[in-house]
Amino acid sequence: MENIMYEETTIVDEQQKEVVRELMRDVYVWMTGGLALTGAVAWVVANTPALLQLIFGNQLIFWGLLIAEIALVMVLSMRIEKMRFVTAALMFVVYSALNGLTLSSIFLLYELGSIGEIFFVTAGSFAVLAFVGTVTKRDLSRLGTFLIIALAGLIIASVVGLIMGRPESIWMSAIGVMIFAGLTVYDAQQIRTLMLNQETVNEGNMKIALMGALSLYLDFINLLLRLLSLFGKRK
Repeated sequence: MENIMYEETTIVDEQQKEVVRELMRDVYVWMTGGLALTGAVAWVVANTPALLQLIFGNQLIFWGLLIAEIALVMVLSMRIEKMRFVTAALMFVVYSALNGLTLSSIFLLYELGSIGEIFFVTAGSFAVLAFVGTVTKRDLSRLGTFLIIALAGLIIASVVGLIMGRPESIWMSAIGVMIFAGLTVYDAQQIRTLMLNQETVNEGNMKIALMGALSLYLDFINLLLRLLSLFGKRK
């Protein structure tokens, strides 16, 4: 009897581990796909003068794209539980594409080789940070609260600087690197914790995986932009 119970427990544990592995795989597949789409769209726009003129030659369109991006993230964050997974996934894809339109400016500001170097540095750093966040046993809740408050301050300072036409300072970029490095570790731990509570793969936890992908996508993009600001070679 004890052997049967042990075998049943072992089967359940293995099934749950497989569920966790599948959901974590989904998180990074969605994140990687979003980054690939953003990069592809940015490259196409950067090599299409008409699109560059349309986006950056008209402030109304540029600000409209930025507002649309913010709105999509807010709607996804606040309403995803009531959405179908297909709808949420489509919104993630649209957001990734819109982000590519606005991020195409980095190909105009920085040398292509420099962008490639910083991208690989970011990817390597991100992989290490996400791994640490996934395997660490230390509770990072307090760190997360501090980082979110610091991020809010950074966003306010960045928006004010953007409105007043001031470029982000070196100090703000350095602080941004530290904030998003910390958030990568924190978000990776939070995603892992959420996945450990899932027993089957269903639409509900697939949406959780999608939101996890969005969080890590944003961490990666912001880390890349801050590192480019600090170390990128301008044209």
